[in-house]
Amino acid sequence: MRKTLIVVDDMALADIGSDVEWISFDRYLADYPKIDEPRTRIINLCDTARYLSRGYYCSLLAEARRHTVLPSVGTINDLRERDSAEAGDGRRRGPPVVFDLDPALLRSLATSEGTAQQAKVFFGRCEDPAWQKIARQVFRRFPAPILALRVEGAPKEPRLQVRRAGYAQLDAEERASFLDDLPRFTSSVWRSREGEKRLRWDLAILVNPEEKSPPSDAAAIRRFVRAAAEVGIRAEVVTPEQTDQIAQYDALFLRETTAIDHPTYRLARHAEREGLVVIDDAQSILRCCNKIYLHDAFSYQGVPALSTRVVAASSDGQLDEIEQAFGYPMVLKLPEGSFSHGVFRVADRDELRVRLDELLAKTTLVLAQAYCYTPFDWRIGVLAGRAIYACRYHMARNHWQIYNHARRRAISGGFDTLPTFEVPPAVLKAALKAAAVVGDGLYGVDLKQVENKVYVIEVNDNPSIEHGVEDAYLGDELYRLIMGEFAQRLEQRGKR
Repeated sequence: MRKTLIVVDDMALADIGSDVEWISFDRYLADYPKIDEPRTRIINLCDTARYLSRGYYCSLLAEARRHTVLPSVGTINDLRERDSAEAGDGRRRGPPVVFDLDPALLRSLATSEGTAQQAKVFFGRCEDPAWQKIARQVFRRFPAPILALRVEGAPKEPRLQVRRAGYAQLDAEERASFLDDLPRFTSSVWRSREGEKRLRWDLAILVNPEEKSPPSDAAAIRRFVRAAAEVGIRAEVVTPEQTDQIAQYDALFLRETTAIDHPTYRLARHAEREGLVVIDDAQSILRCCNKIYLHDAFSYQGVPALSTRVVAASSDGQLDEIEQAFGYPMVLKLPEGSFSHGVFRVADRDELRVRLDELLAKTTLVLAQAYCYTPFDWRIGVLAGRAIYACRYHMARNHWQIYNHARRRAISGGFDTLPTFEVPPAVLKAALKAAAVVGDGLYGVDLKQVENKVYVIEVNDNPSIEHGVEDAYLGDELYRLIMGEFAQRLEQRGKR
């Protein structure tokens, strides 16, 4: 069973008749932690405006006691804005946090006169529907029980300011609204589970039901959840719409295809700021999702790779240079892409110029690479510097890639899954070296083997793990290995 405590500066503010327990900061300081206490979650309603205030220490002590707390110390520090007027301690304060949002969203709230518009947000909810989208986005960035939002400025360039707000400063109507939203929040992510096996940590597994080709199918996700429980982790599947409360988890596992200019990258960054263990971590996403980075990193660190050039123009001189380097056919790649998207084979100069012009209209730089056909690509799964699975992905029928997106319905070739000890040593060595360039997360390293030579094609930060494919040799042990890594990292985090 989980326990939720609401901590306040003054018990006169407590809603004694509610279903959750309200306690004073003094009691929380004196009575906790308790021996054999259930997993405890804290909603800190103390004043957090000042550094080293009761509210600050409430969250700091909660984190030390391994209680999940809202807001975290990191959020408090992010929101400890400085009011422009003199504070009671004599120090001058600066402006509130200015938060960047879709300008169209802000313009919908701005008035023609530029009059400031304000709203209170309770647990990411706002009574005024016009503010709700903004409220959710701000709560994702600053997960705190109460936030004060203000839109001001000319309608063409409105600005959103975000301030912390204390429970003691709410008027009677606002408190009533807060108390209405409180049970909605505590009964969602912060719900009790009577009779459930007591587990040490909470893991969010992000999936996107709308994604056509997700990294893991539903059967694999179910196995991740079961494997997590075996190592002391309660795993919950969340969708992008349910990530407002990501700070209430201990760890995050991304099973939605990642990209840099994408919510997955921003969610990983946010989760890391809140102290979660994250796979894929933001740095891995940043490095893997840009083939320009991988090309340079492979070159400098001696990772065997196909001959590659970075192209910035389609001038005659540039075409002459890459023709001389690669001949035809050659391959052009967008810096970002997955599942064979953004990869093109060109057969002659005319096609090269046309395709380069198309790609350079989308990106400043394009990769040109030697064409190398093999009947299959190796995929080595690497976790924390260890090879944990190996597959051979065969090319799609009558096609030069694993995935054929030219068809109305994309098709892929077959696969073989085999134990890592049956993989040629040169392939394993190159895969581990390439993964080490990126980090210590979970990666899928793609390689080609031509006789005695091995070439790393790319490192994927969000590798496919589907039931019946990547787990065909290890079975459920593959899921236990990955969840075991989460448990080990969570254990190490607790020791720091």
